Amino acid sequence: MSVLIVRILYFMVAVGASLAYVLNPKFFRAPLFIEDHLFLTFTVMVAAALILLLVDVLIPRKRVEVISAVYFGLLIGMLLSHLLSLGLQPVFSSFGEDGVGALGALTLVTSIMLPYLCTTFLMQTKDQFRFVIPYVEFSRELKGGRPLVLDSSALIDGRIADVIDTNVLDAQFIVPQFILHEVQDIADSHDKVRRGRGRRGLDVLKRLQQNPKIEVKVQETESTKGKSVDQRLIETCRSLNGRLVTNDLNLNKLASVQGVEVVNLNDVANALKPRFIPGEQVRIKILKEGEGMGQGVGYLDDGTMVVVEQGIKEIGNDVDTVVTSVLQNSAGRMLFCRLLAEVK
Repeated sequence: MSVLIVRILYFMVAVGASLAYVLNPKFFRAPLFIEDHLFLTFTVMVAAALILLLVDVLIPRKRVEVISAVYFGLLIGMLLSHLLSLGLQPVFSSFGEDGVGALGALTLVTSIMLPYLCTTFLMQTKDQFRFVIPYVEFSRELKGGRPLVLDSSALIDGRIADVIDTNVLDAQFIVPQFILHEVQDIADSHDKVRRGRGRRGLDVLKRLQQNPKIEVKVQETESTKGKSVDQRLIETCRSLNGRLVTNDLNLNKLASVQGVEVVNLNDVANALKPRFIPGEQVRIKILKEGEGMGQGVGYLDDGTMVVVEQGIKEIGNDVDTVVTSVLQNSAGRMLFCRLLAEVK
């Protein structure tokens, strides 16, 4: 709405300025022939304003880095052309009028070539280099480090919101526009289960946006036909230098192959989960006798000691056991188990 208001004001000002110009040509010191073609002059000025407005409407998505690259490319090119002309002027002046004419022709050619070369160079390298000038970025300071790009499975899963509540993550979170559309399509599904999953994903996104600890941005993306959602996600991560957050195993493998870092919520959950809890089964090789009567002792691959009740008779054998308790202290962790056969 604010852009529309600015466009309307721009057109009104353009019409008013054009009308003032043709009604008072002498005040503006206009050429004499304009006084004889006031209506034509007014029409041309308004048409020029309309053309500029039309170009603005037809190109709705503008990127600051592209505009700044074009601007500074032209500026640097013209500056280099002018400096080159000043540097060669003493040389060409020594050849008389022919040298001056040659210098004029050279200046004309460089005034065309150098701005073009500078502009194309800056546009082609804007994604590889970041300078204050010429690559001006008008964006607020981002929290944390590299952004995290969420896919639909991470939103529907919902655990990412719980992880954020623990204050472990403070990076910027990006939700591409096509991922939002995908979740909306799932929420509009005729299947009751899919519809519930989609609505859950939208609720999780709303919860993330309302969290003051993080910054969540819905990233507008250009329509790319012929590419899958997974590939577009990977390209988005590359363009933003971000990491992908997903639960999709196939997407995880595809992104890893293409050099994109992946945060798999299932891997995060497994890493934070206690390795063994009471009631879980552990297969262990009993190596020696324990300190207690009838106890056998074995070790896990990470060096954790496992004490098995009545395991002395199984020394040297691999046995299935059930964890009864876990002792955790500053010195490490110790498991106490019973033989599975005895539990049954």
